[in-house]
Formats: sequence, structure tokens, C-alpha cells
Amino acid sequence: MVKRKTALKIRKAHRYLGIFLGIQFLMWTISGMYFSWTDIDEIHGDHFKKEIPEQTAFSDLVGSSQLNIQEPIKSLELLEIADAPYYWINETVLYNALTGTKKEELTEEEAIKVAERYMLADLEFDQIQRIESVGDHHEYRGRSLPAYEISYKTDENLKAYVAIENGAFQTVRHRDWRWFDFLWMTHTMDYQGRDNFNTIVLRAFSLLGLITVLSGFLLWYTSSPTIRKIIKTKRK
Repeated sequence: MVKRKTALKIRKAHRYLGIFLGIQFLMWTISGMYFSWTDIDEIHGDHFKKEIPEQTAFSDLVGSSQLNIQEPIKSLELLEIADAPYYWINETVLYNALTGTKKEELTEEEAIKVAERYMLADLEFDQIQRIESVGDHHEYRGRSLPAYEISYKTDENLKAYVAIENGAFQTVRHRDWRWFDFLWMTHTMDYQGRDNFNTIVLRAFSLLGLITVLSGFLLWYTSSPTIRKIIKTKRK
């Protein structure tokens, strides 16, 4: 049987580990509950968007040979920007598919039209601004820049993002997504970029959490009257 002095050391280590890890354990529990009780489609903002955006049919488009392109075409995608067709070539340059003219970048008016194609019609436009760069914690991190941030008059502080280089609708962000994102950060313990599940901090806390649980089992073993009776019986 473990000596009383050793048992006291185990109890002390378990207590201090519990105090040190308690807040993080609480955040893991709260964030886990939030993740399991929320609809991920609502977090993505699907209820603010049309189920199937309207697709315009175009005719009399120019051929690739009529475009003033110096380099060979590796990829070509037909995009719709503000009711007009554009070729997105080699993922770098836009050409009007009706006139063959090169397009430099999206205007604010065109970005609003792109957003209207994807967002629900009853949403009221508020304002638009251009963003050139974002931080590691910004809600638009990891996506195409520069972009237009389009805000709507809603209680959820709803925003839509449209890429300036090719007019692609990127994503929507709203209040519930931001709560999700914050809790996701506390869950992964990636306080730099939020999305890395392999941080040293997370690994350390996971290891300390395992030690805390094991010390609890060991503490129960060393202090359980039932275990003591079993050991005494075996010694007789």
C-alpha cells in the first residue's frame, strides 16, 4: 500500500494540477457543448443565402483565340459578374467574354451586384468597404485579397465578402459564426491563427490533463477504504 506521505504528495499534485487546468477544461467543455448543439449550416450563414443562385445563360461569346493573351491557357472558367460573362484565365486575369477586353478589377457597384446574386433579397444593404489585408484573427483570414466587405442592416452584424480580382463570392460572416470562431480558438488553443490543432500549448495541456486524470485514479486507489480492506485481506 502507498505510504501516507506519498498519498499526500499525490493529493497535492492533483489539486494544483486541477486548479491550473480547470479554466481550460471549462473552456473545452463549453466550446464542445456549443459545437454539438449548433447547426453548422447556420454557423456558415446558409440561412442568409439563396439555396441556388440564379444562373444567367449567355450567347455569342468570343473565342479564346480572340483574346489578347501572351501566355498559353492552362485553365479557363466562365464567371458571371454583375450580369455580364467573364473569362477567368489561368486564375490570374479577367476578360470580358462578350467584348474580349481585359478587366482590371471589380468595382464597388459590381461587388454589390455579385452579393445580391447569392444573398437573400430581403436583406438591406448598409455599406461597403475595400480591405487590402487582414490579421491572423480576422474573420476573413485565409481568403482572396483584396476584397470588398459588404455589410447589411441586421441584428447579427451580417457581412458578405467578394474577391476583387475575379468577382468570386467568398463567404458570409455573422454574430454566431464569430462566437463559434472564438470558442474554436479556445478549443484548439491556437491563439496565433486559431486553426492549428498541433500547437505546443494544446499538446502540453492535453498531457497535463491526462496526468491529472491518472493522478485522480491513483488518489482514489490510495485513499479508498475498500481497496485497503482488500489489501489487508490478501496479507492475512
